[in-house]
Amino acid sequence: MDSYQNQSGASPIASFEAGPNLIDVHFKGDGTYRYSYAKPGRTHVEYMKILARQGAGLASYISRYVQDSYDTKWE
Repeated sequence: MDSYQNQSGASPIASFEAGPNLIDVHFKGDGTYRYSYAKPGRTHVEYMKILARQGAGLASYISRYVQDSYDTKWE
């Protein structure tokens, strides 16, 4: 996984890994969530990849637009 830059310094996201049709996001103390084209959909996943690479806004985007619409979660 790639470290999340966390430009704000307050993000709960520690790292991420982007694949062709998914993104795995590891939250500090809360496990890893997989978001895919199946759930929450291509548009969200592709935008989340952009935010992850920028290191800013990913947690806010998930909270505002994606919420609990993840594909899989593991510890």
